[in-house]
Amino acid sequence: MEFKVAGGRRTSFGDASDVGGVQSRLSFYSNSSDVDVSLEDFEQFAMDRLRVLKGIEEGRTRGRKAEEIDALVVDLWRKHMRTPNAADIATKDMVSHFVLRLAYCRTEELRRWFLAMESALFRARFRAESPESQRKFMEDQKLPYKAISSTEFESVKEKLGQVARSLNQPVPTADNTFYKVPFEEVPELVSARRVYLQRGFAFVPRDQLASIVVGQFRARLSKALALTNRLWTSTIAVEEKDRLTPIVEALSMRYLGADYSQPSKGFVGLQDLDNLAKNSFPLCMRHLFFNLRHEHHLKFGGRQQLGLFLKGIGLKLEDALNFWRSEFTVKMTTEKFDKEYGYSIRHNFGKEGKRVDYTPYSCMKIITSTPGVGDHHGCPYRHFSQENLRSVLEDQQLSSRTVDAVMEKVRNRHYQLACATTFEAIHGCPSDGINHPNQYFEQSRRALQGGGQAENTSSSNGLQSVPLPAHHDPPHPVERGTLPIPGP
Repeated sequence: MEFKVAGGRRTSFGDASDVGGVQSRLSFYSNSSDVDVSLEDFEQFAMDRLRVLKGIEEGRTRGRKAEEIDALVVDLWRKHMRTPNAADIATKDMVSHFVLRLAYCRTEELRRWFLAMESALFRARFRAESPESQRKFMEDQKLPYKAISSTEFESVKEKLGQVARSLNQPVPTADNTFYKVPFEEVPELVSARRVYLQRGFAFVPRDQLASIVVGQFRARLSKALALTNRLWTSTIAVEEKDRLTPIVEALSMRYLGADYSQPSKGFVGLQDLDNLAKNSFPLCMRHLFFNLRHEHHLKFGGRQQLGLFLKGIGLKLEDALNFWRSEFTVKMTTEKFDKEYGYSIRHNFGKEGKRVDYTPYSCMKIITSTPGVGDHHGCPYRHFSQENLRSVLEDQQLSSRTVDAVMEKVRNRHYQLACATTFEAIHGCPSDGINHPNQYFEQSRRALQGGGQAENTSSSNGLQSVPLPAHHDPPHPVERGTLPIPGP
């Protein structure tokens, strides 16, 4: 594929094997069509697709059935991937996939997540296609799967019926479509005797075809991610370090929810903090807060994570300075604190340096951090040992059943779902999911004040209201460039 960010050079990547190209509703994303895209669309398309993939992840972790995931994908796709001009949807599909492929090629964990979510997305989209569209797609991709003719069906109808009866399934009729698939591509169906074999081919019903095609998609994408990673490491990251690389690297940690750079309403005072920390802080912030109270010091990562969170829930600059000063001066002089730490606190509030109004860290940014020895920041569900995490959860008076449920989600790497389970057990009401520590705080205040079910978007933390200044995001790089991405 040739992919060009407006104003930059054109670079070729991939091959011409995808003859369906961007005109196809489905793709293995190895096409050779030319695509021009503005810098704004480069980022926005990727964010829209990321919302779809994140929605799929949430549905899967909540145990939704395959049919429910299919319906979810339809809704997510309609909501986030539609364009004013229907003809542009295919281009958005293609561009957004390749940009996210760059963003998620860089580590094994990122590659594994992207591969799983893209495969789930492809499966749902393939299943939604008509039989004729599926047949055309497989023909375009040169997949060796052929629908059998009515004459051939009649010749094997009795054998197919025997397989169906052994599985307590309806006996197939001429209205059912079967595909001949090389038997080595469906070992699980062969070993379970779920298909009829003849001359090296398995006769696979259409409703089981998706798994086979998804397997092809997954294998090709896995190979492409490895190739992209090598290209990223050797070339792209350095050549584009001042232009597009920062955008790409930020995508995998991008928080897509509400803005918590300012409290939604009100402020908190110093006298409120201990009670709020005990009752409404998520575990990551509670851990930082009480370690600060105990040790009277936090390293830079911890100060940033906790400090921006406190700013987001409504702690004003003067109170923030007094809060940190009161803790740190247990072990140092006021002069030393003001000289070494006061600037960074004012900087986070946009009062120093470039005067950027910094945003509290999202769950994804916290989960992907790498705390070192002596650090207390990060996500407890991600970074604590199992023994330590279990002990902390038990200290919060959670039942053994709840602790076991949380630990099971942690073992499956569903850290945000583990946090949501903890929230629900503590507050006695359901949560729609936790994506941001400040979201957890706002949901907690709502629940504790009798607001019923905690919602993803909370309008108030229940504290005194004061006018708040407007928030301004720092500008994105304005330069343009080109990123080559290999196809499968």
